[in-house]
Amino acid sequence: MPRLAWAGIPPGTISSANARQYRENNSMLKILAATTAVFLSLSAGAATAATLQAKATLQADKPGPQINRNLYGQFSEHLGGGIYDGIWVGENSPIPNVRGIRTDVVEALKAIKTPMVRWPGGCFADEYLWRDGIGPRDQRPVRKNNWWGGAAETNAFGTHEFMDFVEQIGAEAYISINVGSSTPTYMREWIEYMTSPGQDTLAQERRKNGRDKPWKVALWGIGNESWGCGGNMKPEYYANELRRFGSFFHQGEDNPGLRVATGPNSDDTRWTEVLMKDAAQAMDALSLHYYTLPTGDWKTKGAATGFTQQEWVDTFAQTLKMDDFIKRHSAIMDTYDPKKRVGLYVDEWGAWYDVEKSTNPGYLYQQNTLRDAVLAAANFNIFHQHAGRVRMTSVAQTINVLQAMILTDGGKMALTPTYHAFKMYVPFQDATSLPLELTTPNFSAGGKTIPAINASAARAKDGRIFIGIANMDPQDRVELDIDLGAVKAKAVSGEVLTADRTDAHNVPGQPATIAPMPYTGGRISQGRLVLDIPAKSVVVVRLD
Repeated sequence: MPRLAWAGIPPGTISSANARQYRENNSMLKILAATTAVFLSLSAGAATAATLQAKATLQADKPGPQINRNLYGQFSEHLGGGIYDGIWVGENSPIPNVRGIRTDVVEALKAIKTPMVRWPGGCFADEYLWRDGIGPRDQRPVRKNNWWGGAAETNAFGTHEFMDFVEQIGAEAYISINVGSSTPTYMREWIEYMTSPGQDTLAQERRKNGRDKPWKVALWGIGNESWGCGGNMKPEYYANELRRFGSFFHQGEDNPGLRVATGPNSDDTRWTEVLMKDAAQAMDALSLHYYTLPTGDWKTKGAATGFTQQEWVDTFAQTLKMDDFIKRHSAIMDTYDPKKRVGLYVDEWGAWYDVEKSTNPGYLYQQNTLRDAVLAAANFNIFHQHAGRVRMTSVAQTINVLQAMILTDGGKMALTPTYHAFKMYVPFQDATSLPLELTTPNFSAGGKTIPAINASAARAKDGRIFIGIANMDPQDRVELDIDLGAVKAKAVSGEVLTADRTDAHNVPGQPATIAPMPYTGGRISQGRLVLDIPAKSVVVVRLD
């Protein structure tokens, strides 16, 4: 059986020196032109690649919980080029901007209907002093970013700039509070500065700094990774801190935001047990952090491009652990919270590879490939299966850091394959999940076995049914035969994201080499939907 090439492809991107150029390069005409050669290559290879068989049953008459739009949240930390150059260029920059915030980035994030952004960290949050980031910019102190490369943190991007950013993209704010090196008083004053509608000194200070109306903050993180960079606490100690900080949180009409407690790292179920037992009343959600490392080794994580077939399989074997981790933590939460009042928020997730050569290792800059898009879709499908408990996630991170949506280089910009996966899954935001019982073949290599595909289904707000599929098999197509049950569909349409190489990627300043294409591989007959799913692909279809 012939295998497709695994070497890296010539880099490409969507150029975006200004907003008009961005819109032109992001048009469907440009996308189709840039991907025609890839489509022809895949079509030629399909004749010799194996086609595996998978079956599923859609139970549209047994709707599940709503898929909260916040499952598609973002995370932007003061790290590398995530904020500076990624979001903030300053008002005097030749790069088109609105009040210092990049116009091309805003348009791109609006296009994927970004619902939520978490800020300012991450590890950075537990050293961050919010007062450094308010008032005249030329008077703000410059600090050393001890966590990420020792960079100079100018504090040009602070509370007002962040809230302007989320308002420009139409998102809500998730603020991470400094617990590790701060006090409940400092937390309370930040909350009042942002949310108080009165004539108190903090509200008046906000007005003096240019914002009359108070902001609404949807989520407040009470610390970050308190078991690690946020203070190296034991769960019993953090539970006490959570209750202490919570006593001064003053949740109410002025501050209706939900309290997100620092949750477990990966499979640390003891942390979840202690927090739910000792402090569930002090939280509205518990966070979960899990990163996909191909090797599972933090010292040598694996390359973002030029990887082998074995590394592809290893990556998916690692990322699919997300399902088991969610099940295990949810089971503990169910014991103490059977009504599911407390959400499980996966507010840091994504692929973490070795940094690109010749870049600052503290900036966590990595290329983003087709592998990452399929990985994102596979995780979306997992999150949908647990939508009753998992009501928010944020991928790490939005721009220029880890599994980014966007890469920038000065005035140039590239939309990554992960970005395209997010955009393809937009119809699932606030949709109603539908059971999809799936039987899939497997793919094995080097002693690792992964399912060829995973999938999820939902009824969107407009009543249409959408099905999302991640084909994790790197070399074989999958014919997915779905029994539609009571659904009377007449037509199927959608999009597919794939390429001739597993590490296909886009680079700022060069033509795009990978972007979604119209999907034409589906047919409906006698109550069954049959989908031809290309190897290593993301497919989202709509039934009409």
